[in-house]
Parts: sequence; structure tokens; C-alpha cells
Amino acid sequence: MTSRAFRPVGTVTRGTTNPNRLRRMDRWIAAAHGAELRRAADPVAVDLGYGAAPWTAVELLGRLRTAAPGARVVGVEIDPARVHAALPYEREGLAFRHGGFEIPIPGRPLLIRAANVLRQYDEEQVAAVWERLCARLAPAAGPSRGGLLVEGTCDEIGRRHVWVALGPEGPRTVTFATRLGSLERPSDLAERLPKALIHRNVPGEPVHSFLRDFDRAWSAAAPYASYGARQRWIRAVRDLGADWPLTDGPARWRQGEVTLRWEALAPGR
Repeated sequence: MTSRAFRPVGTVTRGTTNPNRLRRMDRWIAAAHGAELRRAADPVAVDLGYGAAPWTAVELLGRLRTAAPGARVVGVEIDPARVHAALPYEREGLAFRHGGFEIPIPGRPLLIRAANVLRQYDEEQVAAVWERLCARLAPAAGPSRGGLLVEGTCDEIGRRHVWVALGPEGPRTVTFATRLGSLERPSDLAERLPKALIHRNVPGEPVHSFLRDFDRAWSAAAPYASYGARQRWIRAVRDLGADWPLTDGPARWRQGEVTLRWEALAPGR
């Protein structure tokens, strides 16, 4: 299929990218979804909207293969010039294709990663995009929960990142991840909320209440700062878990992460 044979679904993004920008998301995916990738006969992952340079797709392959040596990555970009520029980086397990939200690859991938793609879209468009991408995921079958869509936003060098994980059935979790040494307070992550949540950080909305409670727990954990930012984060998250449905534990908290169920932060109507 050539770029003239179809019209990709979506609009061209700015294409901003940097090496190592998505390391926090990639490490979480390898930990959370690695078993699914290992079980699959052909574990295909899609890096959707990788941008003006293919660094994130190259890095995704390397990180996934630490968890699933048979993993393959397909970088999908809506701008054909970016696809052409990425072709010299193709190798065993790594390919690039022209396309958009239709995900122009055969079969159904076990992972779609869409980082900083929906930032330019309207909030009202997010649900339809999520539904379309989830419909392209590998379905649940037997012990498998099916494929995973990871969609979120990070800063330019990957210090702060928030993403939603979705399965074929829809949203599952929200993860907040940060470089702890640069964090003043947890609510600093609000500027990196994904499009589905960023305009909901106002009084009366669940995400606003969560960040408020997180800041309070962070302040209460101030005495632990003498042991380092990591210990303060772990204590704050542990206290936060008394009122919020966290899905992970200290092994992930030590990485500067915390994950909770989507329904706890789902926007009000």
C-alpha cells in the first residue's frame, strides 16, 4: 500500500520528538504488558505518531525486547516525508508505515503506543479515537486480556508523564510518572495530563480532587525528604492509597510512578 492509495485518518502533528523522551512509558509497558507480549505468537507493537525522527520507535523495540525477545515494532506516521526519512532505520523487527488512526498493518497489534498525539485534538474527539484504536487491538482470548493502548502526554525530555492504558474493552488505568529529583509537588504533573483529563482539572472533577489529595499527602510526607525524594514519594503514595484505588505497589512507586483505576478519575458529566 502506498501513501497515494488511501487517506490516513487523523491530522499531522508538530512532530516534536527527542531521544529517550518516552523511557518512563516504555519501562512501564515492559513491566505491565511484558507477559502478554511473551505469550503471543507474533507480538506486534505500533508506535503511532512517532514524529519527525524515529527515535521513539527504535527505543521501543529495544525496551520491549528486554521483556519479550520476539517483539516487533511498526512505526506509523501520517506525514509521508517522516516515513521516508525513517526508512534507513528499518531492520529486523522494526518497520515504518504511512498511516494514522486506522493502523495500516495486517492483523491486530498487541500494543499501540500513542504519546503526545492527541494533545492537539479537542477533548470531544478523544472518545472516538480511543474507540477506533481499541477496536484494532488484539482481542481478549483465554488467559490473555488482549492488546493494550497506551495514550498520554509528556514534557519535551520525558521528566513528567501521564498516560491512560486501555484494553479492547476500554480504559483501565491512569499512570502518573516523574523524575522525582525535579518534582516540587505532585500537582506539577497536571500540565501533562492527557487530553481526556487536562481540561477537567477543576474543582468538582475527580482528577482535581486526586491531585489535591496527592499534594496533601506529599506535604505530610515532608519529614521523609531527608531520606531522599524517592522515600518521600513512596510514603505519600502509600498514604494516598487509603482513599484512592491504586493498582500498583512499592516496586513501581520506587520508579516515580503511581497507577490507579480509570474509573476513579473518569470525567464527570
